[in-house]
This record gives sequence, C-alpha cells and structure tokens, in this order.
Amino acid sequence: MTKEQIITATQKIVDTFTQTCNDVDEISFFKRLADKWSIAENLQHLILATSTSALAFQLPKFIVKLVGGKPNRSSRTFDELLAKYNKKLAEGATASSRFVPKPIEIKFGKEKLISKWKKATAKFINALQKNSTEQDLDNYLVKHPLLGRITLRELCYFTIFHTEHHLISISKINK
Repeated sequence: MTKEQIITATQKIVDTFTQTCNDVDEISFFKRLADKWSIAENLQHLILATSTSALAFQLPKFIVKLVGGKPNRSSRTFDELLAKYNKKLAEGATASSRFVPKPIEIKFGKEKLISKWKKATAKFINALQKNSTEQDLDNYLVKHPLLGRITLRELCYFTIFHTEHHLISISKINK
C-alpha cells in the first residue's frame, strides 16, 4: 500500500470502529463478560496502542533511527505481516502489560472514551501524513512488543489490522 492508501484504510477502519462503539448502549459498552475485555477496555487498549504508534511519526527521525535502527530488508506486505501477527496470536501471544487496559467503570463515560479514541487516531493519521514520506515508511524501524522490529510501513499495517481485530472482538461481545 502507498502512504495515501494506508491513510485511507486507517481512516475507514477507525470510522467503522467508532460507529460500532457509538451504536452500543452505555451499559453494554462497559459490561465485562467472563475473562474477556469489555468494549470499553478494547477501546482503551486501542487508544494505548495507537497513541504509542503515533510517537513513531511524531518523534524526530534521528531518534526513531537511534531507538529502532535502519532496516536490512524490505517492508513486508500487509498480508505477510498479518500472517505473522495471526501466527503469534495462535501461539498464545497476548498484549504486554503496558497495553493491558485497566478496569474501567461506566461512570467514566462512553462519550469521553470515544473522544479520547478520536483524538488518538487523529494524532496518528496527522503525524503519518505530515511527518513521513513514502520512503521514510521503509527506511526506519520501530520495536513492536509482539512482532519485533518492524518498519514504519509495517506499523501502519499493524494499526489497520489490529483495529480490525478488535472490531471483530467487540462485534462478538455486542451480539
């Protein structure tokens, strides 16, 4: 995918996820089922992940290079990275502690949480759009807790399919 295709795909999944959250009543939004995250906790997890990913595009490139390095390979395709992610999940991988949402109560407010999500995703998309060239996406690495070192382009792919993964999760909760 090109940078513009990535931005379009990201905005589309973000809009779909947001609309799905908006369509759920507040009690169902915060209700936790057994050992599964509530819809609110799924959203909180995505806010943490997306905000962290946005930093890769907000920080000066020399810092990104210093922390992550330069790739010695081409960026994987969307499908290749998705296959690697699904393999990790099948092997039992879960969110690392930093990305595990804290229990969240209804008094926090659904609209407030959705607003935080909109701000986090807007920061991610704006930083990608303004601070990275097409070449930058393939020329810098970041450390991902599950996927190891990935290029900025792969981080964008992850953001898309990770959001979709949680959209599927919340859709199951909402049934």
